[in-house]
Amino acid sequence: MDPLSEVLSLLKLRSYVSGGFDAAGDWAIRFGPHEGIKFHAVVAGSCWLSVEGELPVQVNAGECFLLSRGLPFSIASDLSLDPIHVSQVLPPNPSGRILSYNGGGDYLSIGGHFTLAEGQADLLLQVLPPLLHVRDQLGSATLRWCVERMRQELAEGQPGDFIVAQQLATIVLVQALRFYLSGRKAENPGWLFALADKRLCAAMAAMHATPGERWTLQTLARVAGMSRTAFAVTFKGTVGLSPIAYLTHWRMMQAADHLVSSRCSLAEIGSAVGYDSEKSFGAAFKRVMRCSPREYGRRQGGKGGPMLRSGPTSSSTHTGG
Repeated sequence: MDPLSEVLSLLKLRSYVSGGFDAAGDWAIRFGPHEGIKFHAVVAGSCWLSVEGELPVQVNAGECFLLSRGLPFSIASDLSLDPIHVSQVLPPNPSGRILSYNGGGDYLSIGGHFTLAEGQADLLLQVLPPLLHVRDQLGSATLRWCVERMRQELAEGQPGDFIVAQQLATIVLVQALRFYLSGRKAENPGWLFALADKRLCAAMAAMHATPGERWTLQTLARVAGMSRTAFAVTFKGTVGLSPIAYLTHWRMMQAADHLVSSRCSLAEIGSAVGYDSEKSFGAAFKRVMRCSPREYGRRQGGKGGPMLRSGPTSSSTHTGG
């Protein structure tokens, strides 16, 4: 599995399509704060998008936008209009289908959101800008096709239509991230931008595939096909962390996932991510996650996750990063 797929799987990404908005004439709709990542894909017409703290942008047919910081925003046919809250245009019992406003026909968009695993969502959200505008460009045929298929699923009312629409929304997110990587230079360092460099991506894929391996700077540089110094400098400049610091961070993300999705002991989880003792694993976990593994397990266990069990220490020869 490639690094981006690994991260999205770890974050328990779930997509939800809330429905479509079909409008005509003059209109302006305001949306409040939100969790996770909001998305809107414009099928026909165009709109002005205003996000708190950002300059307004025009979003045209075939384009979409992602909002990753939960900021209030509004969409409108004209920036001079005073927006009304979305609750004022929704029917009393919204069905999640396409909502018509002023008779519709001029503008159509599909909207929804993505949720991420609590406690680990920052792994993705911190490397995304508050507003990600994916413009119509060469190679975006897949995105346009997905959006059109979502529209058809919502309009036709076939069995299983929302499941299909949600899967299509996930493809829209991945396509948007791909365009973001290929279309602009990183304003701030982050792991996402390392995926655009085949050498760094190879090293990240190796760390993700076998986090319990006895990785060193030298062995990771060899995987990347670079000298030790060049690899260390390039990785730190692109990701914002040293290779070993990133490895430790990824190990703790994996461990956190094990703590809420398995019934393994702390020693077993620590061994799986490269630590030869429960003590060294606990110290590394607390340094990265700002709480002990047991505290994390109890906190998440109260939300429906499995509770930790105690068990014998595994005899591992791995060392922690």
